[in-house]
Amino acid sequence: MQWKWFVYILECIDHSYYTGMTWKPDRRWIQHVGGLGSLYTSIHPPKEIVYLEKYEDIEMARRREKQIKGWTRVKKEKLMKGEWVKW
Repeated sequence: MQWKWFVYILECIDHSYYTGMTWKPDRRWIQHVGGLGSLYTSIHPPKEIVYLEKYEDIEMARRREKQIKGWTRVKKEKLMKGEWVKW
């Protein structure tokens, strides 16, 4: 199986989280670090990638990104720790 899309969570230096999706996580990380990844991460510089999920289908990745973005900080942290079921 070849993974084509990734949903990720970044922890920023101010300890906030940013959720996004990409097809090239390494390249996207460089964009975020350089201040070009998103408006949010240009204001809240990223510290590290703390979570990554893989998808074959762009629509599934989009739905998951939107779902996670709507979650509370506590729920995101449970997901990162493996305490929250993927679906």
